[in-house]
Amino acid sequence: MRSGTESKKKPRGRPRSFDTAEVLERVRGVFMEKGFAAASLDELSEAAGLNRPSLYAAFGDKEQLYIQTLRYYGTTSIEAMNKVLAGSGTIEQRLGKVYMAAIDFYAAPPSRLGCMIVGTAAVESPTHPQIAAAAAELLAEIEKSLERAFADSGLSPEPTPAARARMAGAIMYAIAIRARIGMKAAELRAFANSMVPVICR
Repeated sequence: MRSGTESKKKPRGRPRSFDTAEVLERVRGVFMEKGFAAASLDELSEAAGLNRPSLYAAFGDKEQLYIQTLRYYGTTSIEAMNKVLAGSGTIEQRLGKVYMAAIDFYAAPPSRLGCMIVGTAAVESPTHPQIAAAAAELLAEIEKSLERAFADSGLSPEPTPAARARMAGAIMYAIAIRARIGMKAAELRAFANSMVPVICR
């Protein structure tokens, strides 16, 4: 039987008093606006609502915080895409919905920041191999999801589902770049709509 002193012992360390997903979403905005290199620790701490020691304790250094944010962004984006691809309608309709959802996100006013993978990770990858590896993993997952959708689409086997997936992914990245440089949502939608029949021919 435990003594009264033992029963009152508390676990070591302080429990986290924040929601990890919420913190990563807030710091994502800083990374998207400033980029990895220009985002200061003070800005990231303020966005996270945590002081620097707490931020370091929870997420590691700035690069590790960025990578966790990138993976959070990528994973949630892929989950949303998979829901659309698993829905009803032809592959042309479902791919079109994926693009329209991406455009709504990439071109959201006022900043029109585009995609975190394309807009920031690609810039840092030559000098930050861990960022490059995380971004490459996410792009591969995107293409695998698209490939599965094309494999079950009933389309002609040529081009192969893998080739169609690479093409569909490339258009997604092109949309992100165009959004990042300020192209209007209407123009992005016209571009995406013109490419869906080419991918699904």
